Amino acid sequence: MITRRSALLTALTLPPVLATRAFAAPAVSAPDDNVLSTEAVLRDPDIPVAGNPDGDITIVEYSDYRCPYCKKVAPELMQVVQDDGKVRLVLKDWPIFGGISVDAAKLVLAAKYQGKFLEAHNALIGASAKLTEGIMNDALSKGGVDVARAGKDLDTNRDAIAAILKRNDTQARAFGFQGTPAFIIGRFRVPGVIDAAMFKQAIKDARAAAAQQKK
Repeated sequence: MITRRSALLTALTLPPVLATRAFAAPAVSAPDDNVLSTEAVLRDPDIPVAGNPDGDITIVEYSDYRCPYCKKVAPELMQVVQDDGKVRLVLKDWPIFGGISVDAAKLVLAAKYQGKFLEAHNALIGASAKLTEGIMNDALSKGGVDVARAGKDLDTNRDAIAAILKRNDTQARAFGFQGTPAFIIGRFRVPGVIDAAMFKQAIKDARAAAAQQKK
């Protein structure tokens, strides 16, 4: 019987998801190869970085604010990133549930214009109640976000925010992810829910792969 842990480690022993300068061939064809470049996936300049901006390993998470599994994994992921101290964390909104999920993702991205992206993300990913416009706005406000300003910034930057969400969707689908949460850890593709021990093992293996590649 293959446990979830052994299945993860098996996946991590496969060849890296990333080639030296770009991602390996995507699981499905992408309309723009540049969207799948190393820089586009790991260092999208329009998405603020959580964790250590100068970290040696990057974790990219694709998530939806209505995804119960994303909510479950969020505290452990944040704790691992904090404890490690050398991980860059890139939180990519992938609102696959549609509707209010899309509205939530747009508002979180709009909050970056007031320097509150991570606060907005944490407020909504930590919300226990079913998201509605009222609950969403209340959670954001309690999280320190100026909701009125976020709305205005969304109106002003609507096209730019839509472009970010489109890039996120293109990447996630090209990697063959079928749901949230989904991760790129270093140069490895890791779909599904994993716990703190699995994150730590994945980070360790990603560092080992990076060190081997430098030889």
